[in-house]
Amino acid sequence: MSWGTDLWDQFENLDKHTQWGIDFLERYAKFVKERLEIEQAYAKQLRSLVKKYCPKRSKDDEPRFTSCLSFYSILNELNDYAGQREVVAEEMGHKVYGELMRYSQDLKGERKHHLQEGRKAQQCLDQCWKHMDNSKKKFERECKEAEKSQLIYERLDNDINATKSEVEKAKSQLYLRQHMAEESKNEYAAQLQNFNSEQWKHFNVAIPQIFKNLQDMDERRTVKLGEMYRSFAEVERRVIPIVSKCLEGMVTAAKNVDERRDSGIVVESFKSGFEPPGDFPFEDFSQNIQRTGSDGTIGTPKTEGGKPDPKHTVGRAKNKLWLFGKKPKAPTLEDLSHLPPEQRRKKLQQRIDELNKELQKEMDQRDALNKMKDVYEKNPQMGDPGSLQPKISETICNMEKLRSEIHKNESWLAEVEGKHGSRSERRPSADVNHHAPHGRESPEGSYTDDHSQEHRSPPQPDPHEFDDEFDDDDPLPAVGHCKALYSFDGSNEGTLVMNENEVLYVIEEDKGDGWTRVRKQGGEEGYVPTSYVEITLEKNSKGS
Repeated sequence: MSWGTDLWDQFENLDKHTQWGIDFLERYAKFVKERLEIEQAYAKQLRSLVKKYCPKRSKDDEPRFTSCLSFYSILNELNDYAGQREVVAEEMGHKVYGELMRYSQDLKGERKHHLQEGRKAQQCLDQCWKHMDNSKKKFERECKEAEKSQLIYERLDNDINATKSEVEKAKSQLYLRQHMAEESKNEYAAQLQNFNSEQWKHFNVAIPQIFKNLQDMDERRTVKLGEMYRSFAEVERRVIPIVSKCLEGMVTAAKNVDERRDSGIVVESFKSGFEPPGDFPFEDFSQNIQRTGSDGTIGTPKTEGGKPDPKHTVGRAKNKLWLFGKKPKAPTLEDLSHLPPEQRRKKLQQRIDELNKELQKEMDQRDALNKMKDVYEKNPQMGDPGSLQPKISETICNMEKLRSEIHKNESWLAEVEGKHGSRSERRPSADVNHHAPHGRESPEGSYTDDHSQEHRSPPQPDPHEFDDEFDDDDPLPAVGHCKALYSFDGSNEGTLVMNENEVLYVIEEDKGDGWTRVRKQGGEEGYVPTSYVEITLEKNSKGS
């Protein structure tokens, strides 16, 4: 099928069709543009979403739970997925939309050229037709004039009254008109032949060639649209492997969620290292109730004068410090003794690791400065070796300070690990009759074992043994003494005020919570920070 032969008379329709084809191509280009704008907006929203749920975090706030790590891995994969959507938008804009718009401009120029040629050929044919039509009309007029002259001549020739001169004039006019009619005939014949020739060329050569060019242009437009459809799909296909990897990464992150590991991290983060609390002692408030002689119950010994011993009351109140109430706010100390043992150990280890990193940096800087100094000594023109000595000295000084800090923190860590190990080996052993109280609460709000009973002599069997289980009127014996290195205000409940260089009795050692129980010369008891005092234990109590 050829437009030139089958559509030789459809110039206007072909004009409209080719214009529709270009409009359709530009419409598809507009579709691609809107599609890539959707991709760009989608990618932008995805990146904003990832940024919203991935806030900037400090090193201490880095997530450790597998569920959190997996979620942030999914966010990273989603960010990569957003990047692929941006790639799709960019490829669509460059390889599809841009190419379509360039091709559309080329088509418009080519169509305009072909249509101009068609209109020019049509104008040329129209001009030939006008010349032919004019010569035809002239020939027709001349023939009519010749016929009229002939009638006039014949009428005069037959008229006996007409003069000879009139007849001769009519005859010459007839000859003239006949001659002009003959010339018009010849001109008309020539114009007709020329028009027929031009018309044949127009409809058999010029128009078929122009229409063939328009057909080729339209077919190329159709092929181009097919290629652009394919390119549109290929842009998506090319990112599918990477998108699949992103989705696989999300699935892998989901599989990495480990509930057991997360539970272990919770234990590691919040484990205090304290022992669980022991049993509460029984406190008998019926000692002062008088019993009748007929009462068959076992009598309870009374205190002298029938009044409770004030020391017993005070001592018992001190053994009930911070049961489940608000813990006293311990001061923040350099050795972190205000923290529970396990948390203190972790913080000290973290501090030691950071100090070691800083020490390594200083050592690297020292080595670099020494190498530079050697270079300057061998090549004085490069620099003065003496100018580096202050910096080297400063670096060495910093290294010594860091080593001192590391040593100090390592000693504290060894102390914590030693106490923690000894505490983990100790377990409160209950007496057969559960006579002795097993627990007290430390200043941090956790219970520790009360070993003060170990320093007392075993109870002698007597008729009041049952009552002695609940009465502990005697103060705890001193296991050593201590000297206050710093002043302590004792503002929290259960703590004791002390002044610098004050000497106090130690009645309970530090159980790993950073507090030591002491007694003043006047008998007042309470807790003070272990790091605030210098303790000297009695020889016979160190092994107890």
